[in-house]
Amino acid sequence: METESLMTVIPRESHNISRKDISENALKVLYRLNKAGFEAYLVGGGVRDLLLGKKPKDFDITTNATPEQMRKLFRNCRLVGRRFRLAHVMFGPEVIEVATFRGHHQEEAEDDRNNSQRGQNGMLLRDNIFGSIEDDAQRRDLTINSLYYSVSDFSVRDYVGGLQDLDDGVIRLIGDPETRYREDPVRMLRVVRFAAKLEMRIAAETAEPIPRLATLLNDIPPARLFEESLKLLQAGYGFRTYQMMREYQLFQPLFPILTRGFTAESDSLMERMLAQVLKTPIAVF
Repeated sequence: METESLMTVIPRESHNISRKDISENALKVLYRLNKAGFEAYLVGGGVRDLLLGKKPKDFDITTNATPEQMRKLFRNCRLVGRRFRLAHVMFGPEVIEVATFRGHHQEEAEDDRNNSQRGQNGMLLRDNIFGSIEDDAQRRDLTINSLYYSVSDFSVRDYVGGLQDLDDGVIRLIGDPETRYREDPVRMLRVVRFAAKLEMRIAAETAEPIPRLATLLNDIPPARLFEESLKLLQAGYGFRTYQMMREYQLFQPLFPILTRGFTAESDSLMERMLAQVLKTPIAVF
């Protein structure tokens, strides 16, 4: 099921985002890109968290400037990634991540194979096809992470119904769920992580394929799974996440040895220890 483009512009007076809550360095990047004639928006979790009245942990930007144009525009910029080519603009310890608008793969030409590559199981191995902001909105994972804030007119742009899902407390994948999970199986973990973190429910069509596709996680490199596991279980909502991972059969592919001690009643020593550990607040020094 493709998510149709709804394109709603929310003017400054109709949302709660203020520039004083946005990193000064992120604003510098946005203003410089605009001054150079490029489109540029704050996007993703930063916009979502600001709309929810939370303090974002980082601020990501998307633009129609290519990574090479970013490098020319910012002396403090380095390009990273191969699977997803990104620009990191460095301000001391703060890194502002800038991505070029992503495009659709169906439109890729014969000579674009160096920029976009899929495995036999449908997984995206490389994704450097660029497009418009409308394409970019459709290429993102969740509707609530596909909201764009502009410093040129202080509006929020919504192309996929993300604001309504944010208001309704719904985690919804953009596009056909099975196709999107096959492109990147880690999206299954992200769906569960955000549902647990934000205490939202998962839309039925987004949830349905997860248990039968969970074993696709076995194709993900261990280093990436390790990084994702830390986000899942060490961010203060580990027990809720663990419960949901078990519900959707995502725990076993990540922790096969632990699951050998699981029982139908969830009352084995292993399960009681896990529950106790994941319910215990993590001390921050």
